[in-house]
Amino acid sequence: MSSLTTHHKKVTEPCPKCGSALHIRNGKQGPFIGCSAYPECDYLRPLHEKSDIKKVLTGTSCPLCEHELVLKQGRFGLFIGCSDYPNCEHTAQLSEQTAQPEKNEADIACPSCKKGHLVARQSRFGKTFYACDNYPDCKYAVNDKPVNEFCPECKWPILVERKTATATRMLCPKKGCGYRSKPI
Repeated sequence: MSSLTTHHKKVTEPCPKCGSALHIRNGKQGPFIGCSAYPECDYLRPLHEKSDIKKVLTGTSCPLCEHELVLKQGRFGLFIGCSDYPNCEHTAQLSEQTAQPEKNEADIACPSCKKGHLVARQSRFGKTFYACDNYPDCKYAVNDKPVNEFCPECKWPILVERKTATATRMLCPKKGCGYRSKPI
């Protein structure tokens, strides 16, 4: 029962809309500050301002405006952006700044469009997948590492390497083929 007594805490500042007292309230998305005259006054704001800046990358500068670069959290994961954000909109993927892709991955041609190459990408959850670099036009992607070998059954231009706890196998990613090599 003690949680009911601490449900609403007063805030010292008045409501900017109507001048009533503000209270800290709990909602399904966490605590927020709301007006005590609700529902007549619908003023509310988050209790804690959300900062998407995770770390300032000292010693780095934006190629467009020379401000420092910062590590930010966005809706698709971590990325690097300019610290002077509203004025400068420079962004870069985290993998572009930290690591170079392996050369053998870029040499594998996309089997779907035959114009692009399969490159390693990261999902917003940090999982690696391989997709065509000709993205808006070609949406081909595989979850396992592609290998530049033809499928012996259906002659699809690539196979994928799938590692399990017991063995590594080569599989055909084409739907309906079902080719699986013997354990390597």
